[in-house]
Amino acid sequence: MPYASGGDADIYYETHGHGTAILMSAGMGGSGSFWTPQVAALAQRHQVILYDHVGTGRSADNTAPPRSISGMANDIAHVLDHAGVSNAHVVGHAIGGIVGIELALRDPARLRSLVVVNGWGRADPFLRRCFEVRKQILNQSGPKAYVRAQPLFLYPPRWISDNAAQLDAEEERILAHFPTAATMNARIDMFLAFDPGDALATIATPTLLASSRDDSLVPAYLSQQLAAAIPGARVHEVEWGAHAFTAVTPDVFNDMLLGFCSEVDAWTP
Repeated sequence: MPYASGGDADIYYETHGHGTAILMSAGMGGSGSFWTPQVAALAQRHQVILYDHVGTGRSADNTAPPRSISGMANDIAHVLDHAGVSNAHVVGHAIGGIVGIELALRDPARLRSLVVVNGWGRADPFLRRCFEVRKQILNQSGPKAYVRAQPLFLYPPRWISDNAAQLDAEEERILAHFPTAATMNARIDMFLAFDPGDALATIATPTLLASSRDDSLVPAYLSQQLAAAIPGARVHEVEWGAHAFTAVTPDVFNDMLLGFCSEVDAWTP
């Protein structure tokens, strides 16, 4: 699979299928593999572009300093350019959604639509407390403890219990590509500082805000607040699936996303 040049870094990406492009940006972990439950369904109608954030996954072998939100938006543009795509449906989970918001503010011509999954416009005290705890786990107990605790923030309790063997097997894979502590700390600090304020009212890109009512890391009310700030933004809430409902109930998410993209494509040249 190819690498796109991000100026001071090489960005791993891969493409699947054909049709109008959907670029998918992961959350805190940064790996495009987060979207594996989406690829087969979406690639039947679309060109699906996955990439690893600079400093993570297969884009980790770089000497570039930790990215800013602005730099991460530039990275999306570099990936699209390298893939020969003028614009795409940009789908971002959590921090990936924030990067999508930044791109919509700076370069809206690159987006056919914006889908923010479990995102926010400004971190509130609850979100800050959650990530303070996650930083403490990482910095005081190390990556293994951080990865071990991660499912508690991402998935519903019953799903964790039913999929314990799968989660145990995934730990070693995640640890093998885990970013440095410095990179993770910088990423957390960066997105907690994100606050576009009144600029959100200038977004004209068709926007869908997807959330889960049982998300205990990024509560659904943050998506509601974001919807109030972005003109015309839609909200789609699911009942169950927590922060990673894209993996817990992939069919629900895939149908929602395909329906939204089809609607946008029907009236977008």
